[in-house]
Amino acid sequence: MENKSNKYIAVAYKLYVTEKENARLVEEATDEKPFLFISGFGLTLEGFEKEVANLEKGAEFCFTLAKDEAYGDFLDEHVLELDRDIFCINGHFDHENIFRGAMVPMQNEDGNRLYGQVLDITEDKVIMDFNHPLAGKDLTFKGHIVESREATNEEIQAMVNRMSGEGCGCGCDGDCNCDGHHDHHHDGGCCCGHCH
Repeated sequence: MENKSNKYIAVAYKLYVTEKENARLVEEATDEKPFLFISGFGLTLEGFEKEVANLEKGAEFCFTLAKDEAYGDFLDEHVLELDRDIFCINGHFDHENIFRGAMVPMQNEDGNRLYGQVLDITEDKVIMDFNHPLAGKDLTFKGHIVESREATNEEIQAMVNRMSGEGCGCGCDGDCNCDGHHDHHHDGGCCCGHCH
């Protein structure tokens, strides 16, 4: 069956990664706070959308996306040493937002928004990892469809507005949860808690 565009989809799921034959829960979207998206906008992983877009409300799913269908390999070249001065405000280092483990929104030379995790801070450098937190991992999603219907014109317009910088584009209605999983878009730009 062909995926339809402009479907309003809400899913509740548990996301697991398998490490050394052990499945580890890394994220959960509940019925009360499901992951919301409109199909056809490229707001989630293509493989994820393909699996859930044609399911009816109430349908259950369980599928695994190999790392190549998810966030690819972990790449050493995405770990960069940046000058500490970049993170200074009025001549003072931004200790409030820049600390080991922090997820930091940044922009590259082409103006693309992306997130990096602070790995270490030295006297003159900040070491940042721009790999997706789930790079190099196979992802297993288990859950069900909370809602699946045609999106309204208002919902589509709101999504377009969010994608053009007037919000995060995830349907979280301002209730975003920035906890390290932030990548509805494949290149970052959302901080909704849900990573795909």
